[in-house]
Amino acid sequence: MSPDTVTTGVAKGRDRLDSATSTSNLREADIEKLAPRSTGDLLRDIPGLRSEPSNGEGLANVSIRGLPLASSGVKFVQMQEDGLPVLEFGDIQGMGPDNLIRADLSLAQVEVIRGGSASTFASNSPGGLINFISKTGEKEGGAAALTAGLDYAQYRFDADLGGGLSDTLRYHVGGFFRQGEGPRRTGYDAQRGGQVKLNLTKTFERGYVRLYGKYLDDRTPFYDTVPVRATGNDAHPRARNVAGLEANHDVLLSRYIRDVLLLDQTNNPVHDDVADGQRTKAASIGLETQIDLAGWTIMERFRLADISGGLTTPFTTTYAPATAALTKIGGAGARLSYANGPRAGAAIADPAALNGNGLIAGLNILDLPINSYRNVTNDVRASRVWNLGTGELTTTAGFYAARQALDRAALWATFLSDVRGDGSAALLDVAAADGRALTKNGVYSYNLAIARGTRRRSVDVDYAVNAPFASVNYHIGRVAIGGSLRYDIGSAKGRMFGSDLGGGRIGVVTRDIDGDGEISAPETRVGVTPLGSPAPVDYDYHYLSYSTGINFRVAEPLAVFARYSRGARANADRLLFSPIVNTLDGSLALPRAAFDPVKQAEAGVKYRSSALTLNLTGFWAKAQDTNFDPVSSQIIERDYRAAGLEFEGGVHRGVFALTTGATYTDAEITRDAVNSAVVGNTPRHQAKWVFQATPQLATERFSLGAVFIGTTGSYSQDVDLLRTPGYVTTNAFVQVRPAERLLLSVNANNLFDARAIAAFDEATVPTNGILRPRLLNGRTISTTLRVDF
Repeated sequence: MSPDTVTTGVAKGRDRLDSATSTSNLREADIEKLAPRSTGDLLRDIPGLRSEPSNGEGLANVSIRGLPLASSGVKFVQMQEDGLPVLEFGDIQGMGPDNLIRADLSLAQVEVIRGGSASTFASNSPGGLINFISKTGEKEGGAAALTAGLDYAQYRFDADLGGGLSDTLRYHVGGFFRQGEGPRRTGYDAQRGGQVKLNLTKTFERGYVRLYGKYLDDRTPFYDTVPVRATGNDAHPRARNVAGLEANHDVLLSRYIRDVLLLDQTNNPVHDDVADGQRTKAASIGLETQIDLAGWTIMERFRLADISGGLTTPFTTTYAPATAALTKIGGAGARLSYANGPRAGAAIADPAALNGNGLIAGLNILDLPINSYRNVTNDVRASRVWNLGTGELTTTAGFYAARQALDRAALWATFLSDVRGDGSAALLDVAAADGRALTKNGVYSYNLAIARGTRRRSVDVDYAVNAPFASVNYHIGRVAIGGSLRYDIGSAKGRMFGSDLGGGRIGVVTRDIDGDGEISAPETRVGVTPLGSPAPVDYDYHYLSYSTGINFRVAEPLAVFARYSRGARANADRLLFSPIVNTLDGSLALPRAAFDPVKQAEAGVKYRSSALTLNLTGFWAKAQDTNFDPVSSQIIERDYRAAGLEFEGGVHRGVFALTTGATYTDAEITRDAVNSAVVGNTPRHQAKWVFQATPQLATERFSLGAVFIGTTGSYSQDVDLLRTPGYVTTNAFVQVRPAERLLLSVNANNLFDARAIAAFDEATVPTNGILRPRLLNGRTISTTLRVDF
């Protein structure tokens, strides 16, 4: 298939200049040069996308064309693998779709469609589709690659192999394994795991059938906020490192902060390990088949995925001057000492001088076991091309069905630690002036102290989605005009547990959790789950999506198009534990909160020649968002408007090539049912400009280039006070082929160690001057030796 053919989010593959859609793709060679440290990092190089991979290798925030990032996750965009979603909802707490996708040698390309028919050719994807397409053995042979971090500890092996077993049978298998500390200093091997993918394709006269499978077992760290000192004001915060900690390279993960004791979701004591971080386990099997039958082309895709894992990590850590924290916890004369580490038991005589920064961290340890995020998806469609007059009419009809399980818990403990980098932070104990211990082994409480023991929750809910869809497209001469419809019918059935639900449910008790026969101060603050009083979840919803567009091929290299679409995104667990869900019968007190509609219009021009590609698109969007912010614990219920311009281009002259993109967005909050004061404000995280540029020189034996990705400033929160500074990160690469099948490369990610802040957790600079940024990785340099065979 031609690289200029679009297959994602359309009824039938067609030339990009004949399609009324905005599309991009990243091929294997592009990904190899970018050397992304995560899936979210890879997506930063696609025009129109806003990707914030500040949490590590999962749980990135991703949006598109001004659609809001009011909370976290991937809400209005669907991430697919080989044409089917890896998770039905991209903002499920504890695991994002990027947790389930790893770029390795089995990946052929990433195809993206922004807006347009994404609303009708997939469920829950009104903003767009990101499709990770696997190799399927068309090319004989494979490769093996060894990668090592030069200034950080990571070691990785990748391999793939594919080809024909007979004239009609081919295969492909690939995967990776890696281990190491990772891009930031944790004090232990925070990364360990890998995946293997395989597929087998049988071709026949009228089509093909493909069986495939994947096994992923990977452990990666979650990067929480770190403290910086603000020396400016809200408009120009000028964040500086605190003594003893480099914000770009350090986190509060530590070799001395590993064991977490708390009650599991059945209220029994359990020890978990912070080193488990973001643990993802997935085993999937699938079937894809295409057959031509009586003039119709029938495509069937099916996948069953068993998904589990968890998230064990500090989350929304709080930082405070040690002297103030001591007084608040223990009153006047309270004393501080080390609970573990090389100075365990030693008193801290001058807390104000602790580590040169005088700070204490309140580590809110989130232990979120994922028992099952199992899903099953099926998409079947039939297309036919009819000769109508002098043109061709393409008709498509199909049906999509999916089931998504959410079976997980959210458990908490609160620790106290000092603030120190290099993976060497230690736990702290506090005693009152009379010697009475107020903590034990660094533990302040066996629940989330800042929430008074609430937010300990369990859910067991199954979501169902059924969606018939259809489209027509008439192509005559230079004109293609078409439209599509989709009708989503969904339901949520299950139950939830938590003291947040009220009704006399108990969430905090006194209990000898460590079994030593004594009740310590933190054992008077033990979180429990009220297992005897679950609340039901039981509601249904339905909505119509549509899209219509026209494309005019002005000349062989030039086309113009326009499209209008309405889609929606169904809401999942973000509605739970809120007043929206009735705790007596599980119905929705606000029925319209079941899904959030998105209306979009776009118009653009596309030009393509052998040496030059130019795409320019104007867009407008209006969206509703019903959500929950896990950082602020606030309900969100509002409307947005966004408009802007999107540019993508490329030029190739001899040994020189340049690809570039830029997106200008003007966005506004137009309604807020919770806080009307933010109406008229620019939504948080929304920069006016996001841009990319990749210049490179390439010969048969040598290539050299850089990837510049940047953004202008934005507001950290919706009150439009604290500004997040803009930044540009520079990735650089050098590739040398000393022999025909041998490649040696060096890749630098964020070469100049730019401080790339996605956002601050604060809405304004606090009086103590300590801000909590969510940062992209600092500089990491790796080298790879690859052998093709």
